[in-house]
Amino acid sequence: MKRTQIELADGRELIYFDERDDAVRDQPDRRELPPPPHASQLRYDALTDEWVAVAVHRQTRTFLPPADQCPLCPSRGDRLSEIPAPDYDVVVFENRFPSLSQRVAEEPAEITPFTPVRPGRGKCEVVCFTDDHNASFAGLPPARVRTVLDALADRTTALSELPGVEQIFPFENRGVEIGVTLHHPHGQIYAYPFVTPRTRTMLAAARRHAERTGRNLYADVLAAERAAGDRVVTSNEHWTAYVPAAARWPFEVHVAPHRPVPDIPTLDDAERDAFGPLYLDVLRRFDGLFDMPMPYIAAWHQAPVHVDRELGHLHLQLFSIRRAKDKLKYLAGSESGMGVFINDIAPERAAELLRAA
Repeated sequence: MKRTQIELADGRELIYFDERDDAVRDQPDRRELPPPPHASQLRYDALTDEWVAVAVHRQTRTFLPPADQCPLCPSRGDRLSEIPAPDYDVVVFENRFPSLSQRVAEEPAEITPFTPVRPGRGKCEVVCFTDDHNASFAGLPPARVRTVLDALADRTTALSELPGVEQIFPFENRGVEIGVTLHHPHGQIYAYPFVTPRTRTMLAAARRHAERTGRNLYADVLAAERAAGDRVVTSNEHWTAYVPAAARWPFEVHVAPHRPVPDIPTLDDAERDAFGPLYLDVLRRFDGLFDMPMPYIAAWHQAPVHVDRELGHLHLQLFSIRRAKDKLKYLAGSESGMGVFINDIAPERAAELLRAA
């Protein structure tokens, strides 16, 4: 893989990850762009012990443009985009409308005595999986998935070195039902200045388990699922894809390496090569469930950068809000108001349907 880093017209960083060593990436960004916005404002919610980002500049971000105006397609002729090159394999660049940024502005110390404020220092990046606007991740060859995984490893390592960053979260949103604002196949990476609420909850459970047993909680759960077998969708030598016994979503799959590792950079070559074929199989099963593109979120759970790394176990959580061909799962009163999920499909049945898809 060849790595080439350039600077966009407004000073943002862009990195090409090419599968050919002879790729030349010297095309300049010919656009005239305003300076990037300052970081969001983080406000502390004392009632939940959580931080909320207020990013007013994101109201003006690009929203579902037509294909001939897609900012993630390569630049060709007079059609200039975020990617100056006329073609590419995988590209990562700093989001033009970031929720978190290194460009911090001075903030008041607090809004009320119970609401401290601080800058949303961190970073948000966009990961373009292919230059083909009409493709999907499920349609990528395994070699391209390996390139994406190597790019995520590169960025996880680099972003972890930024001052104040505590957690790296790569993810993909797919489908207008999920809320995507660009159709081009892409993902994102958030570098948070705190450990996220979901991860803190999982770490607390893992810590209690380690204190009782001396073992890794996720590794024990994975071993139990592999032994039970009825919720396993597919597996190979290095990875297992299974529906969690307490799945929250109608169709939810965890894709986990058999070896407990904290994050993507610590996967070895064999594990990285084995991930692509298995994950592509799972994605194609998702699309095959209802013979239509499945909206989904693919969320990489990595250990925090500085704390509790021994408690983590890297895994990818893939889930969809579609519960039937013509029905979506909406987060209504119980889920949105109280955080208590009610699943319409038994996890065992979901695994059975996915195996048959």
